[in-house]
Amino acid sequence: MQVSGKAAGLLAAWCGTRLVLLLLVLRVLVSPGVDVTTDVSVIYQGWYEVLRHGAFPSGDVTWQYPPAAALAILAPAALPFLTYAHAFFVLVCLADLAVLVLLLYTGLRPGRSLRGAGTWVAGVPLLGPTVYARYDLMVTAVAVGAVLAGARHPRVLGALAGFGALLKVWPALLLVGATRLRAWTSAAVTAGGLAGLFALAAPGAFAFLAFQRDRGTEVESLGGLVFHVARSFGWQGQLLLNYGSIEFLGPYVGLVSSAAMALSGAAFGWLVLWRLRAARFASHTLADAAFTAVLLFTVTSRVISPQYLVWLIGLAAVCMCFRASRMGAPAVMLLAAAVLTVLEFPLGFTHVVASDAYGLTLLLLRNGLLVAAALTAARRLWHSTAPASPAAPLRPRAARERAPSAS
Repeated sequence: MQVSGKAAGLLAAWCGTRLVLLLLVLRVLVSPGVDVTTDVSVIYQGWYEVLRHGAFPSGDVTWQYPPAAALAILAPAALPFLTYAHAFFVLVCLADLAVLVLLLYTGLRPGRSLRGAGTWVAGVPLLGPTVYARYDLMVTAVAVGAVLAGARHPRVLGALAGFGALLKVWPALLLVGATRLRAWTSAAVTAGGLAGLFALAAPGAFAFLAFQRDRGTEVESLGGLVFHVARSFGWQGQLLLNYGSIEFLGPYVGLVSSAAMALSGAAFGWLVLWRLRAARFASHTLADAAFTAVLLFTVTSRVISPQYLVWLIGLAAVCMCFRASRMGAPAVMLLAAAVLTVLEFPLGFTHVVASDAYGLTLLLLRNGLLVAAALTAARRLWHSTAPASPAAPLRPRAARERAPSAS
């Protein structure tokens, strides 16, 4: 009864916070700062008009997404009685509710926790209206379903991860902790099959690859901090709208972008090394590994858009469903970073673009928290799965029997 009361309280909190988010994106309540809804009403709707005629917007450099993203852009057609933007917001809200239901169902099972649902209920609104004005929450819903299904149904994990990778690439990282070949095979078959279908169905399905290659260093990224500081010392570059986001262009930008890609390569190398060394896999390891992997690739990316944090909040919520997960501290750091994110975008974005003291402080704190969360998560993942030391003393049998189960 107590658990049911907690679940009801979480559902009530979700309803209240999501009503506020809907009122913000519907412009019933006006949020200060940048209007985040224009991406839907202008950019997404423009892509929708192209896609519904059977082609990808390959001539638009802002189209930087894998082909299955077309499904998210076309989805509002399922609600023809609403305007495109209003239908999109409703569908994102339904995806948000689907994640909550998955987390509540998992949290109410024996040996699990409702902390995951609580992390989701609290974390999403911390990002402000941006989270409902991008399709990233839809992708996160697929990722959450994949990881929660992974322990019992590896083929479902693989299929959803493969589908998610064709929505926005990063869900491929969900497989890093998969221990069964069936998950990898299912992912390859799903991704390969869908990719072939999209390539045959419409021209320009993979034009996004060239646009991603030519991007610079985005204003909110870790590398961008170099140029925010450099502007105070006379750096001669510019801050311009480029490939759909505000990016630094000018001297040394290529060098910093290359350094970011090198860091991503190092993160990948560390994940491979961890996978080779890992010897102990518990029920929560798949979730912990996915969260760590996405954290590492987010902080080393040339772009850290505000909506990227919803990926991390979703994976952190999955980790928190497991009582034995070691990701509690990184999850708290992530929620603090979400608060700072909404302060810098949309509320304080003019300060960020101006590289003034307030904007720079917000970015330093937010990015610093993300780096700290990534390093902490990596360290805890490594130690929780490392081979047991042969010199470690054995606990008495009675103590072992009293120890809580990892599941």
